[in-house]
Amino acid sequence: MILTIERKKIPPDIEVLEMNGRIILGNSSRDVELKLAEILSEHAKKIIFDLSGVTILDSTGIGILVVCQGKIHKAGGRLHIAGASGFVEETLKITSVDKLLQLFPSIAEAAAGF
Repeated sequence: MILTIERKKIPPDIEVLEMNGRIILGNSSRDVELKLAEILSEHAKKIIFDLSGVTILDSTGIGILVVCQGKIHKAGGRLHIAGASGFVEETLKITSVDKLLQLFPSIAEAAAGF
């Protein structure tokens, strides 16, 4: 399943990227970076990546999440990860990425965490 990314907004100032599919080596990883660049160009500071629909996250996908975190931090913003479960959540924990990125069970909890 290819990665689809839908951009949503939680008023007044939280941007959400809802992802469905696989974040793996190839175009999907580049697509995440392109969508993030679009959001950062609008000076967004509170960003949520909704991974509830992501089924596979490989080493490239992990790298993209870490790179995105760095770009958001450099722009003065914060990134929260929502909905990671199963294999994706396990991968984030095994690689200790959960120590770098804040994980939340849902979008609502991620939004409340800002």
